[in-house]
Amino acid sequence: MTDLTIRNLTATPLELKLVERFDGQPVKNGGDNRMGNITSRITGIFNSSSVAPNVTPQGDARDRRDVSIPLPCFGNTTTDVKAADPNGREVVRLTFESEGHRYEVDVPTSSRRSTVLKKLDDGPREFTAVYVASGSCLSIFSSANLGSWMQELRDDWPLSALSIPGTHNSPTCHVALPSVRCQAANVREQLDNGVRFFDVRVQTSPDNSDLILVHSAFPISLTGNKYFHDMLNDVYAFLDANRSETLIMSLKREGTGKGTDQQLSKYLRDRYCGDGNRWFTEPRIPRLGEARGKVVLLRRYGNDESLNGEHGGRGFGLDTSEWPDNCDDKVTGGPGLARVQDFYEMDQSHNIGKKIDLARAHLERAGEPTCPFGDPAAPDHLPFFVNFLSASNFFNANCWPEKIAAKVNPAIVEYLCLNHGEAGRGPNNLGVGDACTGIVVTDWVGLGGDWDLIRCIVGWNARLQLKQ
Repeated sequence: MTDLTIRNLTATPLELKLVERFDGQPVKNGGDNRMGNITSRITGIFNSSSVAPNVTPQGDARDRRDVSIPLPCFGNTTTDVKAADPNGREVVRLTFESEGHRYEVDVPTSSRRSTVLKKLDDGPREFTAVYVASGSCLSIFSSANLGSWMQELRDDWPLSALSIPGTHNSPTCHVALPSVRCQAANVREQLDNGVRFFDVRVQTSPDNSDLILVHSAFPISLTGNKYFHDMLNDVYAFLDANRSETLIMSLKREGTGKGTDQQLSKYLRDRYCGDGNRWFTEPRIPRLGEARGKVVLLRRYGNDESLNGEHGGRGFGLDTSEWPDNCDDKVTGGPGLARVQDFYEMDQSHNIGKKIDLARAHLERAGEPTCPFGDPAAPDHLPFFVNFLSASNFFNANCWPEKIAAKVNPAIVEYLCLNHGEAGRGPNNLGVGDACTGIVVTDWVGLGGDWDLIRCIVGWNARLQLKQ
């Protein structure tokens, strides 16, 4: 058995105080993973990863040892504690202390998902742990309230300095063709569970400002058109109830409609995005305080010339209209706006490995810079690092969105727990700055209530809190 490594990925020092060992009993997976009669059945995203097996402790502890192992903030500590037997015959119970209070967790747990540490007294903190069996590593995150996680962060941080979870083709949770549907949860569920970047595609008509939600040439629902204005009502309701939060929305024109980018831009300005109390439409990356309670417009379409005079002649919306296609790392949007990984063409299922490698490399790039906050000589912001975990092949059922997510999502959870933010552990051996993840754009999160990938992304914002 190997030694257990513990990563304290919180802004709170911890100390391991007690180690107990129990006989373990493997348990079968549970849960209902039905996705409707159109999409295929899979058994949960963690089944393709080495995140901890399901094991429950039996009887009394057969070994108990008091220890004193300090776990500094964002430290990676290899202990002399042997990891649990990998065959599921053992459970190690760990007791931690923080600010005089104690917390407990079993490793591995009775679930493949993350586990909230049990409070042994009235401690004020909440911690969440993910155990990656392949690395014998327990990663501990601060348990953010996913519905309002931005309230913990300072107003003057630029949005590009944050670790932001997003979704690809965000409203595509309806019954649809399996190559079209990309999400398990609806828009409000995504927002309530921490998603703060939406990728939205709309179909435009030359004579009607009603915008139909689409994915490529297809409507997102087989039971009738879904409309942009209805989706916005859900977004506004969330932001009204959570004024500390913001949402970055990428908008692109797709579908079979005959409308143009220029017509779309005028519809958005005149009907949807013109309210400055609801939208941030200046062509610059805002600071969090400016964007709270609003939707930040990131446009993947060209503006009509009539909008060039907006905001003192600077234009309307963050301009990424020259979006790089099928890329591994490309810059878009003028100087310093965005660096994009959006490799999406899957020829064969083995290309999923390439996708995972590209996503890991972009996470490492995003973690390298240090936010220039407080340095008057530095630029106002970092670029957005936009990292799409999504890919698809319409003609290959093994490469439909949910099949790719079943492999990519757990691989990224493991990377965030084992390697991200650790010098020398990234694929290109880059340095580590603030360890931001950038904007990580996902498919099929929330399946069966599983939001662990989102929780791991949000958790990395605790690194910024050390600078506050």
